[in-house]
Amino acid sequence: MMTFDLQHPTLIYDGECNLCASVVDFVLPRDRREGVRLAARQSEAGERFLREAGCPGQAASIVVLVESGRCHVRSEAALRLVRYLRFPWPLLAVLRVLPPCLRDLTYDWVANHRVKWFGRRAVCLVSVEGYADRFLA
Repeated sequence: MMTFDLQHPTLIYDGECNLCASVVDFVLPRDRREGVRLAARQSEAGERFLREAGCPGQAASIVVLVESGRCHVRSEAALRLVRYLRFPWPLLAVLRVLPPCLRDLTYDWVANHRVKWFGRRAVCLVSVEGYADRFLA
């Protein structure tokens, strides 16, 4: 596991959510430069990172992407994240042309149903085998 700096794009996710764990599993092998760092918001590293990045209250939004010291949440975080993935996934960033209120409405609808649809994990996901160097310590 690595220590963090605010210059690397860092994804803070719900480590107890099966949907979020699936997103992490999806992102890791598709991160074209292996530059996205990850931390569960329930982990000590995730909490510390959010605090030092100046966005501790943002953790409730489920997904937080910190880029160059700025906190992005909800649909903005998701659409910024796809820019780091291999083709064709960056094409989804075109959805940023939609009004944020519409994007966030959709994001919130999925977020509010994610536990019912995908369930929760018994153990918080804080690392993935073969990718431990991408998770904050």
